[in-house]
Amino acid sequence: MLIIGIAGGTGSGKTTVVREIVNSLPEGEVVVLPQDSYYKDNSHLPLEHRLNLNFDHPDAFEWSLISKHISMLRRGESIEQPLYSYHTCTRLPETIHIEPKQVIIIEGILALCDPELRDMMDLKLFVDTDSDERLIRVIRRDVIERGRTAEAVMSRYTSILKPMHQQFIEPCKRYADLIIPEGGGNRKAIEILTMYIKEHL
Repeated sequence: MLIIGIAGGTGSGKTTVVREIVNSLPEGEVVVLPQDSYYKDNSHLPLEHRLNLNFDHPDAFEWSLISKHISMLRRGESIEQPLYSYHTCTRLPETIHIEPKQVIIIEGILALCDPELRDMMDLKLFVDTDSDERLIRVIRRDVIERGRTAEAVMSRYTSILKPMHQQFIEPCKRYADLIIPEGGGNRKAIEILTMYIKEHL
């Protein structure tokens, strides 16, 4: 089993890199655990308070549950992955049943932030993309997929995303075994990465 962590700023292209990896390997050999699924459940808070939470801070995640699930998968046990709603900022009652696979990918902005989780990884990647390009992608995604206005997205980017990126996400680069510039558009890096994975399976 190969456990891979993929971190990088919001809108950096992490999901595209993951998709390319999954598509390059035999069907059924990869399972992806999105770090976003492990946001703490904030259902005890009023909605207006939940909408203003800082989801780019390490404290927003339930690290102990991610580590527990990775340990279970490594032992050959199945897990029930949580589901998180961006609209209500709470966990959904449903879960996703996950069976152990040859490759486990943990993907998220702060996937390399927690020391215990990092120590479980066999390969650590950081997807690095220009901040202006990331902002454009974030606006496009949040307006279309999450129903936010462009003004709200830009305000959040300036007040939360950018400072959190500089304080917590960018420093994670130093833990990466491989840095992928320009995310999913970097064909050479993805080819090298998939070759490495295939050799170690």
